[in-house]
Amino acid sequence: MIDKIGMVKRRVIPDLFVALVHSIVGQQISTKAHETIWKRITAELGEVSPSTISKLSIEDLQGFGITFRKAGYIQNVARKILDGEFDIEALHDIEDEDVCRKLSGLDGIGVWSAEMLMLFSMQRPNIFSFGDLAIHRGLRMVYHHRKIDHTLFEKYRRRFSPYCSVASLYLWAVAGGAIKEMKDYAPQKAKQTKRNMNKSR
Repeated sequence: MIDKIGMVKRRVIPDLFVALVHSIVGQQISTKAHETIWKRITAELGEVSPSTISKLSIEDLQGFGITFRKAGYIQNVARKILDGEFDIEALHDIEDEDVCRKLSGLDGIGVWSAEMLMLFSMQRPNIFSFGDLAIHRGLRMVYHHRKIDHTLFEKYRRRFSPYCSVASLYLWAVAGGAIKEMKDYAPQKAKQTKRNMNKSR
């Protein structure tokens, strides 16, 4: 699979606060809308930091195209960092499980978001997210499974460890159609249900 796909390149945001804000902004919107809003924010602020964010009101943040709730999440994390309530730099010195616990304790950041931040901002090498549907799809396609449950997922986590992040990148590529001859082995009923859900959104 790796030989067929070749090198996979993904965007990395090394500044964890910037990555946090970027993640919150992008929740439940299209990639195009996400990029448009992000360009507005960076053009206006120049530097995205707790101090620059703290100078903005909820209404200012909403003016970029962000919802009231997301604006609150962003202000909240900026305030916690500035007040010393949340030491964002200390995350670099603790284990993955503790990073995930601390990040997912922030308003607006769930477990999946925390895992993606560890992979794409902190560049942790062993991240494998059970909550990521594309990874499930990639595993089904590569290993011809109809369903990925916790037991099976943990089997592959052990197999890929300590390089689960690399496996994640390639499974995402497969799920996105990088190898044309590969198909999803999920039962047809499940696929149809998913298509119907997508149409109803």
